[in-house]
Amino acid sequence: MGERLAEDGVVNGRPAGESSEDEKLQAECLRYFRERPVFGKLLRGFREKYLSYGRFAGTVTLKNLKESEREDLEGFLLRNYHGKKSASVSAERFEKALSGSRFAGISGKDVLELYFREPVEGRKEQRQREDRRWTAILDRAKKEAGALSARWIDEISEMQSSGFMPYLKRRDREAGGNLDEAERLLMLGARILDALPAEKGPDPFGMTVRYLAVFAAEITGNPHAFDAGTKDGKYLEMLVEWYVRRTEAEAGANGEHGGKNSLDRAFPAFRKQKLFLKAGILSDDVSNYALAAGIRACDRRGKPHAGMEGFLEEGEPVQIPLSVIAGWKSASCPGKRMYIVENPSVYAVLCGKWDRKCGLMCMNGQPRFSSLLLLDLLAQSGTEVWYGGDIDPEGLLIAQRLKRYYQGEFHCWHMAAADYEMCISAEEISQKRQKMLEKVEDPELKETAEALQKSGKAGYQENMLQVYLEIFRRDEDRKGEES
Repeated sequence: MGERLAEDGVVNGRPAGESSEDEKLQAECLRYFRERPVFGKLLRGFREKYLSYGRFAGTVTLKNLKESEREDLEGFLLRNYHGKKSASVSAERFEKALSGSRFAGISGKDVLELYFREPVEGRKEQRQREDRRWTAILDRAKKEAGALSARWIDEISEMQSSGFMPYLKRRDREAGGNLDEAERLLMLGARILDALPAEKGPDPFGMTVRYLAVFAAEITGNPHAFDAGTKDGKYLEMLVEWYVRRTEAEAGANGEHGGKNSLDRAFPAFRKQKLFLKAGILSDDVSNYALAAGIRACDRRGKPHAGMEGFLEEGEPVQIPLSVIAGWKSASCPGKRMYIVENPSVYAVLCGKWDRKCGLMCMNGQPRFSSLLLLDLLAQSGTEVWYGGDIDPEGLLIAQRLKRYYQGEFHCWHMAAADYEMCISAEEISQKRQKMLEKVEDPELKETAEALQKSGKAGYQENMLQVYLEIFRRDEDRKGEES
C-alpha cells in the first residue's frame, strides 16, 4: 500500500510547535495532493458537488483506476481498494481522513480552494455574488449617465432576463468573465445614447446627422469602432433600435410604416440604415443618391431648398445625395405626380421632353436607400406615383416591392400584359430567373408574370419610349384645348 499519513507520527493534530505555521502546512497539503494525480480527479468531483450543494458534501465515484491510483487512495483514506477498478469516496470519509492526518484542521473546502487556487462557492452563492457585482456596476454607470441613458440603465436593471442583459453577460464571458467588459459596454452604451445626433440636435454647422465614422471617432477615438461586422458595431445597432423603439412609443408612433407596407417586408436590407437615420447616424453616402427632376424641398426649419428650386427652374435633373435628403423635412413635385422609371436611358429621354408639370425619377435598377427616403417625403405630401420598369422577373419584383413600400397612391405604369406585347425582346429568360416569377403576387402584375412565363422572353422599357412620352403629349393637348 502507498504512504500512510498516520505513519508520519502525526495523528489527530499537528506536531508540537507548528500550530502557528498555517501557510507551511497548507503548502505541504497542496504538494501532497498535487503529487498524486488521482486526487485531482477526486477533488474536481467534489468541486462539482459543492456547486450543487453549496457545501463540501456528496460522493464521488472514480472509475478505471490504475494500481498506483489505488495505492494513493489507500494511503490517504486507510481503506483497502486492492483489485478494484472503481472507488466511491464520500465527503465525510475524505474529511475524516484529513482530520486523522498531519493536515488536521484543514477542511475539505480548504483543500478545494488550495488545489484550484480560487474560492469555492455554491451556485446560489455565485448568483448572489454576481448579482451584487452587477448592481454595483449598474449604479456606477448610472452616476455618469445622462437622462436618456439613465432610463436605458433602469430598463436593464428591471428586465434582466431579456434584452441587453443576456448580451452583456455573453460579451463579458467571451472577454474572461470578470465583469470588466460588461462595465466597459455599459459606459460605452451610455455615451452612445447621450450623444445620438437625433437627441442633441444640429451641430454648430447646422448638420442634423453624423456620418457613422465621425460618430465613432467622437465616441471612441476610433472611426472604425462601429464598422459592420464588429462586435461593437452590433452593439450600436442594438442601442439604436432601443432608442427608435422608445422614441416612437413615446410619440405614439405605430412602427416604421405600419401595415403591409413595412420596410422589413419590402426592403429588409435597408432596415438598419433607416433605424440609424432616425437616430441621426448616416452611413457613407458617396454612391447613395436619388436621381430626380422636379423636386421641391424644405429643410427642418421649413426653409425652401434653394438648390432644388434652381434645378426645377432650369428644367434640369439632379443627383441628390442621401445626406441632403436626410436633412429635409418635406418634399413635393409639380402636379403632385411623380413618374419613376427603372432605366437611365429611358429617364434621359423623358428629361429631354420634360415640361416641368410633374416629377421624374430614375431608380437605375434596384432602389437605393436615398430613393426610398425621398419616396417617404413624397408620400407625406400626397404625391401620386407611377412606376414603370422592365418586364422581366427582376423588373416585376422591383415594382411589387415599391408598391408595398409606398405609403401614398401608387400605380404600375405600362407594366400590364398588353404592354408586354409592345416591349418583348428576343432574349430568353433562364429557368432560374423564371422561377423568380412565382414570387409575383400583386394582382396588378400577376397576369403580366403569367404572360412572361408563357413566352419565356424579357421585355424592355427602351422598346416603349413613345408610349412613355404620351404623358407630355397629353399635357400639350390639354394646353391646346384650354387656349
